[in-house]
Amino acid sequence: MANQTNAPLPEGLEVGGYRIVRKIASGGFSIVYLADDPDGQPVALKEYLPSSLVRRGPGELVPSVANENQNTYRNGLKCFFEEGRALARVLHPNVVRVLNFFRANDTVYMVMAYERGRSLQELIMRYRGKPGREVVPERHIRRIFSQVMNGLREVHANRLLHLDLKPANVYLRQDGSPMLLDFGAARQTLTIDAPKLFPMYTPGFAGPELYRRNQQLGPWTDIYGLGATMYACMIGAPPQPADQRGLHDKVDAALAQALKLYSQQLVDIVHWCLKQNPLERPQSVFVLQRALREPAHDAPVTTPVQAAGFARWIDGLAGRRRRAIRQDSTLMWPTQKAS
Repeated sequence: MANQTNAPLPEGLEVGGYRIVRKIASGGFSIVYLADDPDGQPVALKEYLPSSLVRRGPGELVPSVANENQNTYRNGLKCFFEEGRALARVLHPNVVRVLNFFRANDTVYMVMAYERGRSLQELIMRYRGKPGREVVPERHIRRIFSQVMNGLREVHANRLLHLDLKPANVYLRQDGSPMLLDFGAARQTLTIDAPKLFPMYTPGFAGPELYRRNQQLGPWTDIYGLGATMYACMIGAPPQPADQRGLHDKVDAALAQALKLYSQQLVDIVHWCLKQNPLERPQSVFVLQRALREPAHDAPVTTPVQAAGFARWIDGLAGRRRRAIRQDSTLMWPTQKAS
């Protein structure tokens, strides 16, 4: 079945005790809604609805699954449910909080805490493409990713992998603190006796081992995604897809240009994360985090004009919050998610 757009649940519908307010986002794997819980508090409701396997038209509640897709769909349902169960154990301020998960409409729903803010992807796309200016200033890259790594260390401590780290899945709250989102690939665990599950991936942000079956995945796989996400913060675009780098690697040249605006140390860290050989990358988030916290002595001097974009936005977050200016939005990254 070719990918297509499935109809979201109608606004006002109650499912599992939650009332749908509106659709927030959709992708090839799921639809996410803003909903109200039984006490009227806002939550994010994620519905398992893989567009390659099912169809659902306007006004319909239960997706239609072709006979040849039934087994794959049911296996995915089980994985999605187990993912919710596993993520509910992860309690960390830099990881989205899973509150509940339930079955309804012949599918599974995951209930997550809802917070206002913007994705890192949206901010990159807003501030990229300005010659002579940083996309995300180095001090903010270091601050954001140090906190992201705190959350990812907790994920790994619970024997889970994210496997889809990218700017769209790093959410900046209104106080500027980051939160990891969308663990749609986290069903691959760190236990060696777990079923081998080939996850979905996003070209540019996925390590080369995700392109091949039966490859050993581990923290080093998420570290590639971290490096690719930092790369996007510096360059303003995703890195070259890993499966293309063996033919003509463009990553080194792009990072060489980044030295005009970023320190050699930060560029070297991103290089390290993006090594094609998993054994040459940092083998744990702790090791990478320690390197990122080392002070950079060769950072280029940033003028007030250069720092006026992203830095002005994030430095003013606290003031915006006091003035109760609230915004939320979702913007898809211009790359296709493949399976």
